[in-house]
Amino acid sequence: MSAIDDLPPLREVIREHALSARKSLGQNFLLDLNLTARIARAAGPLENATVVEIGPGPGGLTRALLALGAAHVIAVEHDARAIPALEAIGRRYPGRLEIVCADAQTFDPGPYLGSTRAKIVANLPYNIATNLLIGWLSIEPWPPWYDMMVLMFQREVAERIIARENEDAYGRLGVLANWRAETKILFDISPSAFVPQPKVTSSVVRLVPRATPEPCDRRALEQVAAAAFNQRRKMLRQSLKSLPADPLRLLAAADIDPMRRAETVPVSGFVAMARELADIRNEKSNR
Repeated sequence: MSAIDDLPPLREVIREHALSARKSLGQNFLLDLNLTARIARAAGPLENATVVEIGPGPGGLTRALLALGAAHVIAVEHDARAIPALEAIGRRYPGRLEIVCADAQTFDPGPYLGSTRAKIVANLPYNIATNLLIGWLSIEPWPPWYDMMVLMFQREVAERIIARENEDAYGRLGVLANWRAETKILFDISPSAFVPQPKVTSSVVRLVPRATPEPCDRRALEQVAAAAFNQRRKMLRQSLKSLPADPLRLLAAADIDPMRRAETVPVSGFVAMARELADIRNEKSNR
């Protein structure tokens, strides 16, 4: 018997269904059910909660979510080989697991959720993890359909997500993530916990959407951050020249010294520059 339920150990499930991890799908299976339960608890309380899980694979995290009380788990799995293993979990928890064979990058949760808000909990495939996160952070209108994300990334990516000004990992991803969410690394997971073992440590990150982020146009914010960090070693008066606006005007609006570099500017500074960039665009369109 496993630590969380009376279903077979995950190694047996993988062997029974021939679920060898595929590099092309970014698969690294987490087999320690104590760790999957720890991830699930990080999204708690789960009673009465609806959870969207991306890339469940053999279902270790799925089992933990259901065992800890999630009322409805929507498991989005691109690999059809894993569906029979997930169906066995569904029989153990009747009426609570909905399996969707789909690509997470194009999956629309709307028809499955209606007006229900959900949590996103996932051991994300490494090869699409950042793109998925950016998509979830870019949802319009805001606030989004989820009220929390508990996600696993490579440690390097996790550090970029939570990074603030004057930290080495600070960049475009940190600006977007911390503008729209409160972010925190909860704990690390050793490569030895996975099959196959990745070459890097993984980290579980919690992101809680801000109900009212500082107002600005998201696309303008992304454009300013991209310009600033694409030439992060240059002073902002130089790196922002790629924008369709006078860099000095943007910097003055945000009260930022033109000789500063991107990594020293807090999220609020990028927001202020983005608002000014949006105003300039409006001025041009109204001429």
